[in-house]
Amino acid sequence: MVDYTEGSGKQYHTGIGPEDIGKYVILPGDPKRCAKIAEHFTDAHLVADSREFVTYTGMLDGEKVSVTSTGIGGPSAAIALEELSKAGAHTFIRVGTCGGMQQDVCGGDIVIASGAVRMEGTSREYAPIEYPAVADVDVMHALIQAAKEKEITYHAGVVQCKDSFFGQHEPEVMPVSYELENKWQAWLRMGCLASEMESAALFIAGSFLRVRVGSCFLVVANQERAKLGLSNAQVHDTELAIETAVDALRILIRDDKTGLEVL
Repeated sequence: MVDYTEGSGKQYHTGIGPEDIGKYVILPGDPKRCAKIAEHFTDAHLVADSREFVTYTGMLDGEKVSVTSTGIGGPSAAIALEELSKAGAHTFIRVGTCGGMQQDVCGGDIVIASGAVRMEGTSREYAPIEYPAVADVDVMHALIQAAKEKEITYHAGVVQCKDSFFGQHEPEVMPVSYELENKWQAWLRMGCLASEMESAALFIAGSFLRVRVGSCFLVVANQERAKLGLSNAQVHDTELAIETAVDALRILIRDDKTGLEVL
């Protein structure tokens, strides 16, 4: 592969090097959330700001950790994961927003993904469509444990990933409305919890790279509840999802250190 950095030692898109980041990384989509997440670290500082990729690094329970934004969608999320992995990171938690799909998944709840429907394009350039996009078991369990300890309303299960936000919310106007609407009904019947845009690409790329990846999301609202005339609160503050991800990192850091001591 051509070295587009011309020997700088930094990754081309994210602008980070091995000395800039920790082994554990939180991945929000929005660059503006990075500073907010970094407030949960000790001695956090900005290490890179390139394109949609903003990175802060600090300390958490004695371990160097980072937060890097990925932008919207699978392509840029996979780029961030690839470059962070090349720089030495091995554990990732995506934290973001989603739209609820099942009637009991309400605005303000937290969704933890066990797997993702690969209705996007990025993961297809890594693995055949038959290969499942699944979260790392340790990361998923840490997220569930964190949610339970915080006594918050959470749901764990499969989410749907797509490339078009408006294909989800206005499928009837799209030329391929027949496909979008029929598949949406299939995901609902299969019990899919929520819709978002990054986890399928991250889970598949993570499997290929042999790194640990998990996801948790704030439910902003639920369009299915709205269709049925049910109450449909909108919640935009992601702090609860962020706290869940940070607490899960604490659990993983603790368990990893315990494992090392045993060995």
